[in-house]
Amino acid sequence: MAEIVLGVATSHSPMLTLEGDDWHNRAKADLKNDRLSLADGKLVDYETLVAIRGTPFEQDAQLDVFREISTRCQAHLDRLAEDIAEAAPDVIVVIGDDQDELYAPGNMPSVAIYWGDEITTHSVDDELPPWMQRVAEGYGMDEVHVFPGHSALALDLIDGLMEREVDLAIADRVADPDKAGFGHAFGFPAERLFGGKAIPMVPVLLNTYFPPNVPRPSRCFDIGLKIREAIEASPLDLKVAIMASGGLSHFVVEEELDRRVIEGLREPEGHILRSLPFEALKEGSSEILNWVMTAGAVTHLPLSWIEYEPIRRTPAGTGIGCGFATWKPKA
Repeated sequence: MAEIVLGVATSHSPMLTLEGDDWHNRAKADLKNDRLSLADGKLVDYETLVAIRGTPFEQDAQLDVFREISTRCQAHLDRLAEDIAEAAPDVIVVIGDDQDELYAPGNMPSVAIYWGDEITTHSVDDELPPWMQRVAEGYGMDEVHVFPGHSALALDLIDGLMEREVDLAIADRVADPDKAGFGHAFGFPAERLFGGKAIPMVPVLLNTYFPPNVPRPSRCFDIGLKIREAIEASPLDLKVAIMASGGLSHFVVEEELDRRVIEGLREPEGHILRSLPFEALKEGSSEILNWVMTAGAVTHLPLSWIEYEPIRRTPAGTGIGCGFATWKPKA
């Protein structure tokens, strides 16, 4: 019987592929973003954000602060990598969102599982400024990369979820990676957290970004519960890890929302996570749903540790709440 031995959750912000000295480049993008999502569901531009909230984070958006937080974030990522190495999973089920990488917004399944033997990334444009080139490399998208899949477990997972009345889309190949392929939700953990090992992945692609078929928090938690059931029903003798890739709130740091999510991660019954306000989960903050589904799949494991870094890269508080967490059996 397959067994879930580890749960992991990580942000995958471009800033996690960069040193703090380069974070100001992401701040420039915030100033041009007219879809900065707030916890009340509003989408605003930077000028409107300043009008609503002022500029209380001037001291946070400084180079020396960026450098300190960057050092801490890399230590958190190292700790996640150590937990993965210690658990030595045979396969990692990665729950991530697709951002017009494998699927297109006009043809976007609510939940899909990939059961191919090869996970092929979609490469970005060749002509990039140096800092963006480093991001592409950290995402495994500087060129076409191929990571191993695990078709046997994926098929058992598909069959088990269909048996449990979770209707799925599926895919088993990337036809032309120059046009479409896997993105940073899957490339980042493979590049940063697997310690150079070719650990097979089973991608679960969750549509968090593109209405109208974004699953609600309660549905995500329930599917997570059924993912565990389906994996444990598999006759394969495998140690399995479940990983959430993405989140937390961005591109405005909504610390109250993030800390509510963190509180919910400590509660295996899922009451808090099920009741997260859906209107708060738009744009980048929608990736919190990846954490909700993962939490549902690891209710049998205690939350071992969690770290939270609210990174405010502009005076008005745009940026990201970066989170890092592990669930594992008590020693």
